Amino acid sequence: MSILNFVGRAALASIFVQGGLSALQHPQQRAKLVERAGLPEPELLTQINGGIMAASGVLMALGIMPRTSALALLSSMVPTTVIGHPFWQMEGAERQGQMLHFAKNVAMMGGLLLVVADRGK
Repeated sequence: MSILNFVGRAALASIFVQGGLSALQHPQQRAKLVERAGLPEPELLTQINGGIMAASGVLMALGIMPRTSALALLSSMVPTTVIGHPFWQMEGAERQGQMLHFAKNVAMMGGLLLVVADRGK
């Protein structure tokens, strides 16, 4: 494993570990968004998603099944992004802020795709 791959994966993973732990410990605010989306058991779903993010982030950062871990993170990012940043339902400054967060998440998904595609050549 190259040092650049390690540092890159660790940097990318840090947001997932931090956000996942936060969702596990304090799911209430995020769960409100899940509830508004009409999904059942919003706090439980929020905590499951947080657990996936935290665990997969740690595994990816450590280089343990990094491609599989990145794929798990990618899979959790799609609903997180759509439910958490519905800019299309907003107007004005709030819309702009949510568009920025949506774009940030899409950029993180791009980084995850690079990890998935990395075959260590």
